[in-house]
Amino acid sequence: MNLAYSYPKSRYEPATVINLNSVEERARLSPSAVKGFFNVANKWQVKDENARELLGSLPSSSFYELKKNPNKTLDVDRFTRISYLIGIYKALHILYGDTLADAWVKMPNQNRLFNGDTPLAYMESGGIVAMQYVRALLDARRGGV
Repeated sequence: MNLAYSYPKSRYEPATVINLNSVEERARLSPSAVKGFFNVANKWQVKDENARELLGSLPSSSFYELKKNPNKTLDVDRFTRISYLIGIYKALHILYGDTLADAWVKMPNQNRLFNGDTPLAYMESGGIVAMQYVRALLDARRGGV
């Protein structure tokens, strides 16, 4: 008697995990990630100095070079930061209408996570870990966790 569980057949395959340690993968995906980041920063009306902090205290010269030439290959840290920010943007647009979704990051928030500050300030000061927490909070709100 076989007591092993089996899953029903599906036409969908699990998504493959991207190896961010692969320079080739990062080089392939970086231009889209950079363009996505600047589109999100524009929608959120984030000032350049704040956008630099979200990217991990990127020096101004490197920031403006990236803005001018989005084909540069990102390092793993910046790629991960951008991934979280794009996920946050997507979650906000699932939860709220466009106007509120784009304004949310700059609105003071009474959630214990933010302690009355804005999510943007929280992510700037807390870096990648704060972005991870914000992403998890929003995913939980939309029922994704």
